[in-house]
Amino acid sequence: MTVRNIASICNMGTNASALEKDIGPEQFPINEHYFGLVNFGNTCYCNSVLQALYFCRPFRENVLSYKAQQKKKENLLTCLADLFHSIATQKKKVGVIPPKKFISRLRKENDLFDNYMQQDAHEFLNYLLNTIADILQEEKKQEKQNGKLKNGNMNEAEENNKQELTWVHEIFQGTLTNETRCLNCETVSSKDEDFLDLSVDVEQNTSITHCLRDFSNTETLCSEQKYYCETCCSKQEAQKRMRVKKLPMILALHLKRFKYMEQLHRYTKLSYRVVFPLELRLFNTSGDAVNLDRMYDLVAVVVHCGSGPNRGHYITIVKSHGFWLLFDDDIVEVSMLKVMSTTFVLMYASLLGVTILIQNWVETTSLQSHSLVVMFISILLGRKIVNKIISPVVCALSVSEGFFYFIARSNVFNTRLKEFNFECFLYLKK
Repeated sequence: MTVRNIASICNMGTNASALEKDIGPEQFPINEHYFGLVNFGNTCYCNSVLQALYFCRPFRENVLSYKAQQKKKENLLTCLADLFHSIATQKKKVGVIPPKKFISRLRKENDLFDNYMQQDAHEFLNYLLNTIADILQEEKKQEKQNGKLKNGNMNEAEENNKQELTWVHEIFQGTLTNETRCLNCETVSSKDEDFLDLSVDVEQNTSITHCLRDFSNTETLCSEQKYYCETCCSKQEAQKRMRVKKLPMILALHLKRFKYMEQLHRYTKLSYRVVFPLELRLFNTSGDAVNLDRMYDLVAVVVHCGSGPNRGHYITIVKSHGFWLLFDDDIVEVSMLKVMSTTFVLMYASLLGVTILIQNWVETTSLQSHSLVVMFISILLGRKIVNKIISPVVCALSVSEGFFYFIARSNVFNTRLKEFNFECFLYLKK
């Protein structure tokens, strides 16, 4: 055990008590845990991504559900599930946990991470998500072969050609469509490509919106780059552009800050200031895209501090129950979110349609009493309720899951609702 690890454990009580004091006993979310992760020799790239994923609620819930299933052979996903379960079931609200088992498995499975060098957090994120998806797909395949699924009588050819979609895909996967228009005959051809994250180029003093616009800029194919048009049966000048066809539930944006410099023969970091919004809407969508008006809420920011990909340090800032927390390996602090020139990966969660079901347990069930409660909640949440008043009252609000969970769990909200003698239940619209 390194000196840093020993210091982490020794300071655990001090950091924990300070964090609880900063949040306050009245505001501390029920059944939530804020635990730092011990650094096992330049593993901050791993710790930062794990913290960001832990506070992506759909991802966390699926990992914990996987843990609850029957015992499986150890792999990267079982180690991750054990780590998440260890955090979620801690008796203490704050503290430090050593992710030793997960790090050991990671180093065993991939030579790239089997060292004590600094690694690329985006490469790790990409590897982790794809590995989990592969594990889940392989388990589904084995279950079918063992006849455990109802559709296990598929013929072998269909089974081999069909790739099972997993909850990783349901959460992170979107679809890009590459559109190419022939400038001679105007024929448009398109090719779809799935993604788990989007990597965008960065420029000095720009914004995420601008980066996404550049990502989908129209490119003219001419001279030696002419496009072979099947309609014209010859090479023609064409225009090419990339659009988002299917929007993911969680949008992971990677800012391409590491650029290879020919004159230096190495990668260097672009420490450009890139402004990012708390709420984001994608405008670079295709004409046939679904949920064009989907809004995203920023939930996690992975930050790189340093001059290059193989040096420096990673930290993560996450949004939990309405406030921001900074995770710096074993240190956890209440933080203010600021625009930084070192932002590396951004995670946006779609603003889900959250349905609030308020069941009236009092003797009266008059429309007037329901109207008063709807008006009260409208004022409390500061959001417009668009659904008609029904009995029991159903209000469709455009708020993020994390935001509403924080509001619903807050003592003020629960105390005031008790005055109306109501009980609140949450249901997420799929």
